Amino acid sequence: MAEFTMELNDEQKEVQSWLHGFAADVIRPAAAEWDEREETPWPVIQEAAKVGIYSLDFYAQQYFDPTGLGIPMAMEELFWGDAGIALSIVGTGLAAVGVLANGTEEQIGTWIPQMYGDANDVKVAAFCSSEPDAGSDVASMRTRAVYDEARDEWVLNGTKTWATNGGIANVHVVVAVVDPDLGSKGHASFIVPPNTPGLSQGQKFKKHGIRASHTAEVVLDDVRVPGSCLLGGKEKLDERLARARERAKQNGERVKNAAMATFEASRPAVGAMAVGTARAAYEVALDYATTREQFGRPIIDNQGVAFQLADMRTQIDAARLLVWRASWMAVNGKPFTAAEGSMSKLFASETAKKVTAQAIQILGGNGYTREYPVERMHRDAAIYTIFEGTSEIQRLVIARTLSGMPIR
Repeated sequence: MAEFTMELNDEQKEVQSWLHGFAADVIRPAAAEWDEREETPWPVIQEAAKVGIYSLDFYAQQYFDPTGLGIPMAMEELFWGDAGIALSIVGTGLAAVGVLANGTEEQIGTWIPQMYGDANDVKVAAFCSSEPDAGSDVASMRTRAVYDEARDEWVLNGTKTWATNGGIANVHVVVAVVDPDLGSKGHASFIVPPNTPGLSQGQKFKKHGIRASHTAEVVLDDVRVPGSCLLGGKEKLDERLARARERAKQNGERVKNAAMATFEASRPAVGAMAVGTARAAYEVALDYATTREQFGRPIIDNQGVAFQLADMRTQIDAARLLVWRASWMAVNGKPFTAAEGSMSKLFASETAKKVTAQAIQILGGNGYTREYPVERMHRDAAIYTIFEGTSEIQRLVIARTLSGMPIR
């Protein structure tokens, strides 16, 4: 088990510098254009693939960093560049991790390379979980997967929403209900291979922020996939369902709550994204305040501005520390006895919204225009308090964990 540290080691610092350079030289110059176009920035993803950032190898190296700081450090730097483009670069990782966590060695070797493609033929993947009536309430999922034993195929029907890369992905990973009586424990994940009949893109969402990231509905109409596309395989699924049914008889509430613990471990990464966006806005505001003159002196000479910047930096550093603590705990198997994962996501998300708003205020009228990046950063920051569990859900998780009470 790695000791907790607040300092990156030499190798991590080297990776951080490399990512920061890519974010500064490649992502930032393209940010405004792709935000306006509201399209997937394929040329930027291709550049990321050429240098090795858009790849399973890079993501895995950071994911398995024993200090737990690889992923939050990488996320902070990329999202410091631009949140929309960064999400386009890391979005495939959601699907890849789903296969890594649940798939067999054969499935991992077969499908993950097809998710990324290569530098000459870049592909993306989509992880499809949320539904129109089942976002935070995962137990209300309606997409069904029914096994056709005669043909050894699974038949999927339903509609997924808010899917990053949904419909344009080469490979879709779809979470579906196989046993409705078990709630979230009756779910399974399936690979939908490229060009599978019955899968189509529904509505593409025109979003307030992160507009360079493709977000859409995915419609599944009698989608048939081979039995080999069930992640983990049929035997493993049957064993898991049998155990869940037995536990449900003994203690249904415990089965339901076990699903929430899974989401808890992934939330610090979203917190790190928020920290990157907040830091970017703070740096713009600090530079502006030291160079912009009013009444014959830089505006930072005024306490009203200086104190805002002091608070912004303090909140960003506090958010980062919460993210790092939760990330270290997760990778070292430390239980989140106080919902530390939700704490990190909640505080970092709220910090990003607040700091980006303060940055606009410091820039005044300039901050409200698209000539300066802080208005885009403020629009982007809004998503952090919504996806991967809203701020209200985070507070609910924290309160339930602390009190042991079924707070509603």
